[in-house]
Amino acid sequence: MEAKPRSGVRTDEFADHEGVWVFIDQTDGRIASVSLELLGAGRRLADKLNVPLAGFMLGYQIEPLSQPCFEYGADIVYMIDDPVLKNYRSETYMKGTADLCNKYKPEIILYGATTNGKDLASAVATDLATGLTADCTMLDVDPEKRLLEASRPAFGGNIMATILCKNHRPQMATVRSKVMKTLEPQPGRQGMLIHEPLGIHEDDLQTKVLKIVRETGNKVKLDEAHIIVAGGKGLGDAKGFQICYDLAEVLGASVGASRDAVEAGWIDHHYQIGQTGVTVTPKIYFAIAISGAVQHIVGMQNSEFIIAINKDPDAPIHSVATYSIVGDAFEVVPKLIEAFKKVTQGGEAVHV
Repeated sequence: MEAKPRSGVRTDEFADHEGVWVFIDQTDGRIASVSLELLGAGRRLADKLNVPLAGFMLGYQIEPLSQPCFEYGADIVYMIDDPVLKNYRSETYMKGTADLCNKYKPEIILYGATTNGKDLASAVATDLATGLTADCTMLDVDPEKRLLEASRPAFGGNIMATILCKNHRPQMATVRSKVMKTLEPQPGRQGMLIHEPLGIHEDDLQTKVLKIVRETGNKVKLDEAHIIVAGGKGLGDAKGFQICYDLAEVLGASVGASRDAVEAGWIDHHYQIGQTGVTVTPKIYFAIAISGAVQHIVGMQNSEFIIAINKDPDAPIHSVATYSIVGDAFEVVPKLIEAFKKVTQGGEAVHV
């Protein structure tokens, strides 16, 4: 059964394309959090265009995953459930996605910038000969021209560029985790589930999955941290950067860094926050001696509370800070550490 469009009579060049879709990225029966975040962003775009919001999902024995999609905003879920899709492969997922697009003709598709999402988006864009904007930090739509406005930092993070795909459909974009806000779920919300066949068999494929190797060991998960202490080039050197670890230890926080600090070799690149690093949304974010280039700000601006410590009163980081402390980090941070230690020991806090 096909979903009925809601936008009324259209006479534009792409009138046969309608609807906002989100790729529901799942592994081992678990939906990636970025997919649920994108259902929130997609819901807003779909409402502006007055069209349905759909999730599309490929995998094996995944029908139970359709219900969370409805609860997080989807009106429709297109599903291809086949043993061949048990493990992600570009060949199978691209074929299934392209078939869905050719049959139902969405006008916008959003993918999470996961390993699978980025691979699939680029493969589908090539197969359908359409455009793709990668690593977007803002999404909007022009309801009159029906153009997706996909914005992302450009030229090393110095400017924000809004990219349009005027001449091809579907319009596509990838978005990082934690950039968009997840909608409050509506338990029990229902929608339309549409099954489609894959139409290929294992023997038809050129690639085979021989073994799945799971990553082990301690992995930095800044995107899950509640408190982050991040340092920048204003700390001078690796020795100066140590104050970030000192404050983080007292707070039970994770340590992060700007690109300059990473490139200087003070900390591993896994800890880099920003457009070319990790996007984070902690409850508290300390930006210590970070000037606040656009590239960094887009990676942390959605933190609940941002505390900026910088001796330059005109540093851009102050414009996004909840609280700003204009002063030398090497004078301010030790006082904060002293104050927080007294709190954790049950004493009176020292006012800085």
